[in-house]
Amino acid sequence: MAGIQLRSPAFNDHDIIPGRYAHDGDNVSPALQWSGVPDATTELLLLCEDPDAPGGTFLHWLVTGVDPAAGGVDEGRTPPGGQQWRNGYGEQGWGGPQPPVGDNAHRYFFRLYALGHPIRLPASPKIADIHRQADNAALASGTTVGLYQR
Repeated sequence: MAGIQLRSPAFNDHDIIPGRYAHDGDNVSPALQWSGVPDATTELLLLCEDPDAPGGTFLHWLVTGVDPAAGGVDEGRTPPGGQQWRNGYGEQGWGGPQPPVGDNAHRYFFRLYALGHPIRLPASPKIADIHRQADNAALASGTTVGLYQR
């Protein structure tokens, strides 16, 4: 599968996410930039998840229907054309990092999928549902990882 280059101007890949993006900080989504989206893409799907959460992988952000012509999203904004879903906190849109105090740094995987066709998710999708459908429809994908601990 082809690769999308995904990055954030707020932190480098595998580096610390600044506290302002944390759930107990300003809880604003970080800016993201991307390139390498295939021409045949019908929509983009953006996902942020923490696989190190004590109860299993935790959903921090899910946005579907993102305009494939978009090259990124500004801090605190919804990606162009995107529909934000409920996160693992039960809130609409971005829910920043909030690992248990004293845990080693958790990894926050930001993933962008270029989809060849729209996917249909249930009202409250499980992480496995999102991955299965996105992987089946993906023409390309890209990942960047941020770290955070309290």
